[in-house]
Order: sequence, then structure tokens, then C-alpha cells
Amino acid sequence: MLLLWPILNALFVDIFDKIKKNRGPLGQHAGFSHGYFTFPKLEGEIGNRMKFRGKDMLVWSINNYLGLANHPEVRKVDKEASGTYGLSLPMGARMMSGNTNLHEQLEEELSSFMQKEDTILLNFGYQGIASAIDALVDRNDVVVYDSESHACIIDGVRMHQGKRFVFPHNEIEKLEVALERATKLTQQTGGGILVITEGVFGMAGDQGKLKEIVELKNKYEFRLLVDDAHGVGTMGKTGMGTGEEQGVQDDIDIYFGTFAKAFASIGGFISATENVIEFLRYNMRSQIFAKSLPMPIVAGNLKRLQLFRNDPSHKENLWKIANALQSGLKEKGFDLGVTNSPVTPVFMKGGMFEACNLIVDLRENYDIFTSMVVYPVVPKGVIMLRLIPTAVHTLEDVKYTIEIFEKVQKKLQNNEYDKEKITFA
Repeated sequence: MLLLWPILNALFVDIFDKIKKNRGPLGQHAGFSHGYFTFPKLEGEIGNRMKFRGKDMLVWSINNYLGLANHPEVRKVDKEASGTYGLSLPMGARMMSGNTNLHEQLEEELSSFMQKEDTILLNFGYQGIASAIDALVDRNDVVVYDSESHACIIDGVRMHQGKRFVFPHNEIEKLEVALERATKLTQQTGGGILVITEGVFGMAGDQGKLKEIVELKNKYEFRLLVDDAHGVGTMGKTGMGTGEEQGVQDDIDIYFGTFAKAFASIGGFISATENVIEFLRYNMRSQIFAKSLPMPIVAGNLKRLQLFRNDPSHKENLWKIANALQSGLKEKGFDLGVTNSPVTPVFMKGGMFEACNLIVDLRENYDIFTSMVVYPVVPKGVIMLRLIPTAVHTLEDVKYTIEIFEKVQKKLQNNEYDKEKITFA
């Protein structure tokens, strides 16, 4: 054994040494990107204009769709609830000591709004949907999901110990092929099928083909889970979401929404039948073993829900800006892909260094703050600038942004950003 020790020691890999050599696809750029392209600090009142590195910026990167973050009534409730309850109450997980009438009231109002029998609150949307997938399916079940699903769905599917099939984004024919395979498999295992997609895909802004997926229920036995993080509050006549937009809300078996987008808050929820929600309450590990949502968050979310249920002007203002921005960009020849939601991606041609220098130009010389997306999120040679219009943007903001985008597009085409050097201070 003593003779083997030097050999075994040589085979040992220190995980800290390993991560020094491989920082990951994003982490490898941390040296120059941190604080500017990644982990930037936007300061001041949340709105269409904020400060970045001491400069006033026109901001298109905040998920404050309905402009509720600084609504006077919202701020009042947030402040009063914080003063009344503090951030500690309730102490403990909901199952043990963290349940309150206010939590149950929010669940009841969400159920009414979503036209579902029952609702469960989630401390965080990301961990909540991942944990819900883990709870809903066992090793005999099959999960079928869209290839462009959000990372929270991917992580939830990874925990699944049974079979899973992915279908190319929004390709219904390929989904049907996956359902045929899943059906054959479950006939052997005795399990069921869970199909997962999104209402609005947060990067490209296109809607999931919920209506076409629902129609497949006439041919295949499956349940449908829809992540509508970007749809709740923004889509549909009443803001109920993409299910309402496409006329299939009743056919969505498990509806997931978040408070982090249109609500301008934190947390999430799942609405479904009473039987399903009761099962989740007693089986979702992320909720059973985690502290309950603090009272000020619950009270604030109640106020936000009541505001956009009772005042359609917030959603109307959002769409006025979104339509003006998207139509104006298209008129100038910009490629917005297939978006049919407020999410506004602008596709250009170029690599990472060109993208970085373009962003620097926008921020330093034109006072516009927006996010960029490059490979591997999009194909090589593609730059995506992702704009999030909100109800508090103005038509003047839209006009200025389109003018500046025309300028930087010409610079990009003239290779003015084609340098293997980032030019920000």
C-alpha cells in the first residue's frame, strides 16, 4: 500500500486546481468583463433612466414591464409592510411555522386571476419550477421539453431520473415524434408524460406554440406545464398571460408565473388543480425545506396584482412603447427575429470584440444601456442586443434609441468596432 501511495497521490485532482484551469464559458472572460459587461451596477430609482458608473443612462435592461417598481401605491405598501412586519416574519418554512393569512390570500387571488383551482407561492421562481418538475415526475415518467427552455427548466429536467426527450424549438412535428416515442416507452413503464414549454421565450421573445401543443392532447395522453415568466402581466386581454393570449388557458395543466418580471418583485407561483397544488405543497423540497416568503414581499405582491388587475393602463402603456420600438426598428431595416411579445431582440452581424466595442460606444458616447448576447447563446458571428420596453419608457426614448441604433449599425458595417481590444476606460 505504501508503494501505491505516490501513484494514487499523482492521480488525485484538487477541485480548486481544476477550476483555475477551466473558468467556464462566461468566467473565462471575467478579467475584463466584470463590472462592465457582467455584474454591472445600475443605481438610482428604478425606471427608464438610471445611473451607470456615475452617468445617466437610458436603460433597456430592466424587467420592470408594467412600471410598477416605483409606483407610488406599491412603494407605500412596501414601506408600510416593512415597518409593520420587518423582514423576519414569518420565521420558518410554510409547512412548519411560516404560514399566514396573507400568504393564503395572495394564493387565492392568484388562483382567481389565473382561473385555476389553487395556487402555491414559491420563494424563488428558478428553484421553484426546478423543484416542481422534480416532484411531479418519477423514474417511470417521461419529460418532453422545448430545446429553448429556460435554464430553470433544464436544471429541473436534469434531476429527473427517468427518460427525457427534447424537441427543436417550437417545431410541433418534432414534438409529435417525441410524444410517439414517449407514449411507447410509458406503455412499458406504466408512467405518464409531462410536456414543458414556455409562454414567452425570454431571449428571442417569441411565444410558445401553446395552441398547437394543446391540440395534440386529442391524440396523445400528456400533461402540459407552461413557464410564463415573461407572459404573466404582459400577454392576453387581462394580462393573465400567454394562455389567455392564445385562448388555451383552461388547457394548461400547470401554470408557472414569476413575480420578478411584470410584478417587479421577487418569488413565483404555480397554479393548477387543487389536487396538484396540494401534492406540491407536501412534496416540493425547495418549499418544504426553505423559509417562507417574508411578509413585506407578500403584501407588496398583493398590491402589484391588484394594480394590474384593476388598471389596464399599465399594460396599455407597455404595449404602446413595445409596438413603437419594434415597428420603428423594423422600418429602419433591423432584424428582430420572430418576436411577438414585448421582448425586443435586435440581431446584428459580428463577433465578441465587435459586440463589446459596440456596447461601450452605446454606453459611453450615447448614454444607452442595453444587454448584449453573443456565442454560445446565439450562433457564432451573431450579436443580439436585447431590449426590454416598459410602461415607463417614453416615445422620445424610443425615437432616440432608433436614431442611435442606426448610427452604431453603420459603424459596425464599416468595421469600426473590429478591434481585438476593448476600448472602455
